[in-house]
Amino acid sequence: MAANRALVATVDLFTPVVDDPYVYGAVAAANALSDVYAMGGEPFLALNILAVPPQWPPEISQAIVQGGAEKVKEAGAVLAGGHSLQDEEPKYGLIALGWVHPERMLRKDRLRPGDRLVLTKPLGMGTITTALKQGKAAPEHVRMVQEWMMRLNRTAAHVAREAHLRAATDVTGFGLLGHAWEMAQASGVGLEILWEKVPILEPAREYARAGIFPGGTYANVETYGPHVTFEVPLEEFQRLLLFDAQTSGGLLLSVPEFRWERFRQTALEHGLLCWVIGRVIEAEPHIWVK
Repeated sequence: MAANRALVATVDLFTPVVDDPYVYGAVAAANALSDVYAMGGEPFLALNILAVPPQWPPEISQAIVQGGAEKVKEAGAVLAGGHSLQDEEPKYGLIALGWVHPERMLRKDRLRPGDRLVLTKPLGMGTITTALKQGKAAPEHVRMVQEWMMRLNRTAAHVAREAHLRAATDVTGFGLLGHAWEMAQASGVGLEILWEKVPILEPAREYARAGIFPGGTYANVETYGPHVTFEVPLEEFQRLLLFDAQTSGGLLLSVPEFRWERFRQTALEHGLLCWVIGRVIEAEPHIWVK
């Protein structure tokens, strides 16, 4: 670590969430790079990790890696090879390295009472991709969720750095409430989440109402549910959407009130979509959904 530069590193891979191998590679790469962005970093190097069944034609593996490579290029990083092996269950992801200024690193333990909670991608990706796996997702809904999952969190991280934010995480497998709880616990604060302000992909409501969720969503309820109090009457599928296990979700940012105007202006200048979904309060670590 130099005085103005610290190294951040991460690794992430998962089984296919979509049918198109190119899109799968791009989504997996965006998801892995998100860990670097969640720390406020800029990726500069990535390595492939690929496992494929021996009977697969090479064209599928090539498409997966191509999707990942083009997403890494979009991030401004270099893909420097990697490692592949045979496995009956396909898996793909990246080892990603990035640089971040030590004084601008985003962390989970820096929430302060009065901060606004801002989300940069809508929820519902887990339920839509599960509907796809079950053969129940409409093609236009698949295209919608693919576009969101392939979207890098690069702009969100840039805006966070420019606004001198201090706290963030990315919303992935533990769902919104799981990742929010990690931040609340690490920071020793309470969180208020406003249900009506949480962005949710409209098709996800339809599939959620039909009870279509990934298994990880129910695991999240069991693990993080005891730390959440619902003060607004919601149906079960609505509560589950807040725990929905995401793939390549957005960043959850904590914006101090005195930084809000700068953050808002910077987000507008860079075309960053974001939603204020709640606030940080002075309380024992817990989440209240209002």
